[in-house]
Amino acid sequence: MSSVKVQCVVKESCLIGEGPVWEESEQSLLYVDIAGQKIHRWNPATNSKQSVATDHMVGFAVPRKSGGYVAGVGRSFVAVDWPTQSVSPLVEVEADKPMNRFNDGKVDPVGRLLAGTMPLEERPAVFEMKQGSLYSLDSDLSVTKHFSQVDLSNGLDWSADHSIFYYIDSLSFSVDAFSYDLQTGTLSNRRPVYRLEEKEGIPDGMCVDDNGGLWVTCYNGGQVIHIDPKVGVSVQSVCLPVSKTTSCCFGGPTFSDLYVTSASLGVDPQQHPLEGSTFKVSGLGVKGRPPNSFSG
Repeated sequence: MSSVKVQCVVKESCLIGEGPVWEESEQSLLYVDIAGQKIHRWNPATNSKQSVATDHMVGFAVPRKSGGYVAGVGRSFVAVDWPTQSVSPLVEVEADKPMNRFNDGKVDPVGRLLAGTMPLEERPAVFEMKQGSLYSLDSDLSVTKHFSQVDLSNGLDWSADHSIFYYIDSLSFSVDAFSYDLQTGTLSNRRPVYRLEEKEGIPDGMCVDDNGGLWVTCYNGGQVIHIDPKVGVSVQSVCLPVSKTTSCCFGGPTFSDLYVTSASLGVDPQQHPLEGSTFKVSGLGVKGRPPNSFSG
């Protein structure tokens, strides 16, 4: 742990920074500000940031093989064209739940996009429970609902051999695993991998390293914990100079840096000036994998 270094690389007050994705082709970090209703792209070589505004809360943005991005805006999957800064709808879910929105999303190794929903907050941290669901979007833009009764759909990723899908419903305080059929996208055999203690924080975003370890950001815990899913224990934790850590991904030229987003919503910026910033953690001794692009 003595070699681990934490740097603030994008100092800004994102209301809810989330969903970091390292774009290998651009050598840039893509991430969103959910409540700020923006998609950001930051280039570390030039320390420059570009942004595209959305007309609703944006839960995630992922690269698209045909160009541009697919994002979850409100209850819709949308296409984002970066040069023109245009956002166009693809398909909507949950027409019967107008108070829901997309939260986290990620693409599987064959280009299928999985994303979950949650209710809009009535006031900070207060919303109707069990209103969310987990969906997948296939290349033909067909949508499959995998399960419902979710409180706050959050972090998701796959094992190195793609046979396991890891998933977080934040208010369960649990990181769960499913058996995953990559060909069909079918989920089965849900089981817990690790349950967080309240003092660790609320499990939020997640990514997997090349050794199969899980890295989970702990909202209100100010840390990222490293979980060994084979034995279901936390083997390492990394503390950040913020409390509301939200999500993480590996990136950089060799995918050996862990980028971590955070939130500033409800925090006094005078007392906590770094909340809402994005951080780079180096020296962890593991690497991540290039992200997958949506195939549709």
